[in-house]
Amino acid sequence: MANDLSRGQRFGWIFAAVWLFYLAETVNALLKQPSMTWRVVGLVAVVLFAVAYMTMVRLAGVMRRTSAPARRDIRRAGFGIAAMLGLFLLQIPGAGAHALTCLVYIAAFSMVSLPLVRAIPFAALLVALSEALPALVPGWHDNGYGLAVLLGSLATWGIRLASERQTRLVVAQQEIADLAVQNERARIANDLHDILGHSLTVVTVKAELAQRLLDIDLDRARKELADLEGLARDALADVRSTAMGMRGISLPGEIAAAREALAAANVEATLPGAADEIPSRNRELFAWTIREAVTNVVRHSKARHASVALSPGSVEITDDGVFQGHIGQGGQGLAGLRRRAEALGGHLTAGGRDGEAGFRVRVEVPT
Repeated sequence: MANDLSRGQRFGWIFAAVWLFYLAETVNALLKQPSMTWRVVGLVAVVLFAVAYMTMVRLAGVMRRTSAPARRDIRRAGFGIAAMLGLFLLQIPGAGAHALTCLVYIAAFSMVSLPLVRAIPFAALLVALSEALPALVPGWHDNGYGLAVLLGSLATWGIRLASERQTRLVVAQQEIADLAVQNERARIANDLHDILGHSLTVVTVKAELAQRLLDIDLDRARKELADLEGLARDALADVRSTAMGMRGISLPGEIAAAREALAAANVEATLPGAADEIPSRNRELFAWTIREAVTNVVRHSKARHASVALSPGSVEITDDGVFQGHIGQGGQGLAGLRRRAEALGGHLTAGGRDGEAGFRVRVEVPT
């Protein structure tokens, strides 16, 4: 649509130039004028009028491309209208009533360039003038100039309204596109935080474990280092797929990843064996919940035991570690998780366990 708008603005002058054909009536009357002086003056005035009109059409195109034309452009439009009125007056001695054709162009330009509070009264004045002059000036005949001025004003008014609406539509589409880009950037940032936060936490824990095992159990240390390589490759693949908008996680996969991460951190885990009873619409949310909560257990809690409880309408992760109040209040991961839950009409609860040590993360969604 933006291309159509720019194309219309680029070739609009051709459409405007076609209508100069109607000045041929004035030129024909001037060529029949017996007085050489008024004939020359009139013909020069017609040419200058056509040049001024096309110049003002170009100015009108510039003004239509802005939602609020500058005062300077409005003043230039006013000067152009005054110049065209002056050239119109110079044609009257040689062309008589035929010069009234110029009022159609002046009214049309005023309707697309001046503020409507000025343009409408001015156009109405020109309609009245083109109707009154043939009746008042001896020898002048009414050839429908008043109706032509009226129709020209209404047509250009409609073009102005359509152009303004189209401009507003293009601006609105651009704003929507910008908002979509911002939302996509926020989505990628949130997903990268969740993905890298979990993966790098597990990598850190396994690296520490491998370092401790180097002097104790070399074979197990090698196994942990091999796991580190696999985790790093998986994290890189997740980052690439997230950046391309193809990120997706599975609930069974996150349960398995939680088991591995908790084992690496030497945390005893109680995990569900299957997730078949969980509705498909809740699976991704519950998977993200397990990922974020288990990451916090490994990173912050110093827990000895953690458990994951699943039901069709809820998921709950608890641990017996040290509760740090700021985790539930300001963590970016939990904030993103809360947004995901609210998007499905669910509710996130994160905080200390009533009467027990540790931390609890629970997400409930309507069934």
